[in-house]
This record gives sequence, structure tokens and C-alpha cells, in this order.
Amino acid sequence: MSALKDRLQADLTDAMKARDEVRLATLRMTLTALKTEEVAGGEARELDDTEVLKVLGREAKKRRESAEAFDAGSRPELAARERAEGEVLEAYLPAQLSDEDLSALVAAAVAETGAAGPAQMGQVMKVVTPQVAGRAEGGRVAAEVKRQLAGS
Repeated sequence: MSALKDRLQADLTDAMKARDEVRLATLRMTLTALKTEEVAGGEARELDDTEVLKVLGREAKKRRESAEAFDAGSRPELAARERAEGEVLEAYLPAQLSDEDLSALVAAAVAETGAAGPAQMGQVMKVVTPQVAGRAEGGRVAAEVKRQLAGS
């Protein structure tokens, strides 16, 4: 079992003992998502830490999008709950890249690939995506790549 999954299990037990309702519910949903991922496909398998981080990132993104939808639908109490769950998940994810760091990584990738315009966005994304994995959302990365290539 991955170390991160072990940590999630241990934190679930701690949340039960502390009667921390939000943390407990969030960790249960997350562990269920991990189990679903493990049995998806042709054959059951154990997830490694990288795959666990991908699932955590997906779950955190769902919480952010749900909070925005609840805000738009004038449901602040549900939006607050989603944000609280998102904060629980963020504690397990690597720190997000700052705008400056992301900009520097994209600039280096543009220089490395020699991309000169928006038509070569795919080449730059191939180089940048593995470098930012889990530390920046794909949409944010794509927006920065577009911005830099448009200025070329």
C-alpha cells in the first residue's frame, strides 16, 4: 500500500476519534474514490503515491467546482461545506506553483522547444506538463502557455 494511502487511513481513524465530521466525511469519500480507481479497468491493482495524488487532485478540483456552482446558485452554506472539504484535501497535495514559478517553467519550455507561436502550444505543453504535475491545474498551465506564445 502506498505511504499516502496509509496516511489517509490513519487520519480517518484520528478524525473518527476526534469526531471531526467534515474531515471524516471527506476522507471517507476520498478513500472510496481511491478504491474505485483501484478496481477500475480489467484487473484490480494497488495505486502508488503518484496515482493517489492524481485522485486527490481530481477530488479537490471537484470540491472547487462544486463550491463555485453553489455560490452561483445562492447556496452559501453548501459552498462553505465544499470549501472546507477542499481544504482537507489540499493538506495532502503538494504546494501549488506560484504564478511567477509557473511563468518561469513555461518560459524555459518555450525556449527549449523553440516554439514561436500558438500553433506550437502542444509541443510546449508536452514539456511543461510533467514538470508541473500535481502542482498546477492544466487550465492554468495552458493559459500561461497561450499567453507566452501569443507574445512571441
